[in-house]
Amino acid sequence: MKDLPAPPAARLRRPSWRDTRLLVGVLLVLASVAVGARVVAAADDTVAVYAAATALPEGSRVEPVSLRVVRVRLTGATAAYLGPAQALPADAVLLRTVGAGELVPAAAVGTAAALTRRPVTIPLDDGVPAGFVVGGRLDVWVSARQPDAGTGPRYGAPQRVAEGAEVFAVTADDGSLGAVRASSVQVLLGPQELRTVLDAFANDAEVAVVPVPGAAP
Repeated sequence: MKDLPAPPAARLRRPSWRDTRLLVGVLLVLASVAVGARVVAAADDTVAVYAAATALPEGSRVEPVSLRVVRVRLTGATAAYLGPAQALPADAVLLRTVGAGELVPAAAVGTAAALTRRPVTIPLDDGVPAGFVVGGRLDVWVSARQPDAGTGPRYGAPQRVAEGAEVFAVTADDGSLGAVRASSVQVLLGPQELRTVLDAFANDAEVAVVPVPGAAP
């Protein structure tokens, strides 16, 4: 039997740009790179802004110690919030309460001259009740002293003089260093409410505060 001739050796051909499979592969690589770039860009599409480290009531000074920097994604509203890219306004105060963790709106910052409410201190004889926190809400009641009570009640019926007043500060004293307790709460009152409460103190009236349930910040 005669030996069959060996088949010719197959030669590798250099890929051509006309090769459909090569073109499809290149397009897939380019598409993957484009998608990856968009994902990375979107993941880094954040800006640094200030958030309140704790609840900051109206009238609080706007200072770095009371703020923290957070990165958030904003859609065209960057200028609406304070951020480390801009210097904090000198002698600026909050014109409204900003809750803990809330971004600080630029519109909530102004000067002390723009404030219309003032904090007044009300003593708490029985310590600080639960629910009294900065930024919380409470009602203020006044019982006027009866000048000629005789054997009757020394104080009149309580009247609510402020509803939903905002807590500005709380001072707690457990009396461990003495028999006298010095707990108190500062509330923000408007001009008429403030006048009524100060008049009650001046005339030895009883002033009581009652927390508003569910109003904590």
